[in-house]
Amino acid sequence: MKLTEIVRVDNKGRITIPMVVREALGIVEGMHIILIADSEKREILLSPLLPPKAALVEISLKLHDIPGALATVTGELAELNVDLIASHCTTIKRGELAECTLVADISKLAIPIDKLREKLAILPVVKYVSITHLRRIA
Repeated sequence: MKLTEIVRVDNKGRITIPMVVREALGIVEGMHIILIADSEKREILLSPLLPPKAALVEISLKLHDIPGALATVTGELAELNVDLIASHCTTIKRGELAECTLVADISKLAIPIDKLREKLAILPVVKYVSITHLRRIA
């Protein structure tokens, strides 16, 4: 189900998420929401964060632009109990290079984060990977 609502920004830059949207997405008072802004597209993505104690990282990847490359990476992340919150991928050079930014919750990751980076780096579809801690939600 897709909902479209128009809201107004107040003098402090705040918006109110309409009740129909909050109810549809299960957003309750005190819940954390991730905000991802794309200045090139002039759009903002808001996504509720679950669980409340998420350990968020941003995974930046450069991939071979071939069919299944992203599926290979996300399959590896799933095997390691990494929960993807948001993703954005762009083809840089068709058939050669793609760039992806993933926001993920690693609170259930059973290995150290440097080992996660190593596991992703050795995948044949990955050219480059970096992982940045965003914030631990309490």
